[in-house]
Amino acid sequence: MHKQVDLRSDTVTQPTPAMREAMMAAPLGDDVFGDDPSVQALQARIADITGKEAALFMPTGTQSNLCALMAHCERGDEYIVGQFAHTYRFEGGGAAVLGSIQPQPLTQGTTGEILLAEIGAAIKPDDPHFARTRLLCLENTWNGHPMTLTYLAQATSLARERGLATHLDGARLFNAAVATPEAGADACAAARHIAGYFDSVSVCFSKGLGAPVGSALCGSRTLIARALRWRKMLGGGMRQSGVLAAAASHALEHHVERLAQDHALAQRLAQGLAGVKGVSVRSAQTNIVFVDVADGQGPALLAHLAQHGVLATGLIGLRFVTHLDVDEAGIDHALACIRQFFSEQPGSASLAQSPRSAVY
Repeated sequence: MHKQVDLRSDTVTQPTPAMREAMMAAPLGDDVFGDDPSVQALQARIADITGKEAALFMPTGTQSNLCALMAHCERGDEYIVGQFAHTYRFEGGGAAVLGSIQPQPLTQGTTGEILLAEIGAAIKPDDPHFARTRLLCLENTWNGHPMTLTYLAQATSLARERGLATHLDGARLFNAAVATPEAGADACAAARHIAGYFDSVSVCFSKGLGAPVGSALCGSRTLIARALRWRKMLGGGMRQSGVLAAAASHALEHHVERLAQDHALAQRLAQGLAGVKGVSVRSAQTNIVFVDVADGQGPALLAHLAQHGVLATGLIGLRFVTHLDVDEAGIDHALACIRQFFSEQPGSASLAQSPRSAVY
């Protein structure tokens, strides 16, 4: 029997043996007291990569984004965000519930971009009848799509001209960097270029980079000082967290450039599905492949795949995510299982429309 191929998300990876060794060897302190050397080293490294003055290690991307929103905004303020953005739709409404920050969700295009005219129109006048618009929050990558540098420049320039701060949910910043070679000669240079458009950026270590836990918020020293207070209030102080920071540092050192392999595997999957009657590929620009399934057969296909050791996610459509624990043999096995499923079906008709977004 083929070993399990888990394509649900790039969060399912296991630490590599070398990463486990780095975790075991990590010098530790108490990060709440600010003296864990492994955390300090990670924060300095990711701040340097993103071109920011400081960084703060967080347990999760959700907490990193929330601390960013609460550091940028005050009670009664508003942030502009995409209707299907993770910070708005998939993070429990934390900005509104815990930060008293009003979200202003706007329609996104197929690559996650919000029309500049709609951003401009959504910014409220300085009037006590309205929440104060203080922040523009974008996401890169979005559903596997890297945003263009032109759009990032235009959107953030518009925000600054209108007095707004800017935050990037860069959970998969390095996937975006690898897929945007014009941003820099290597992935870290490209990540710095992309982050440079924003006042703050949240980077996740437990997605494509393969660490078991953790994100970092990067920004000015003043912003990070505010975020540190919010992190403490939200329960994010983790004491000897250097054991986790060491895994993230190892990932930054060894797992960034290899993201190109994940992108190539996603392309292999997409190309292999091109001739399969009953499926239509919607996205395969980085490590995420979205597939529309004919005749509402998505749930049945998911069940069939699970029976054959292939895991994916989906409602009407399916999402497959490649990562460092998947290889060519795993992709080929998934393709064979999908082909087998449709070969056993009677003729398929029109393709069902998939939801526009899926949880990380």
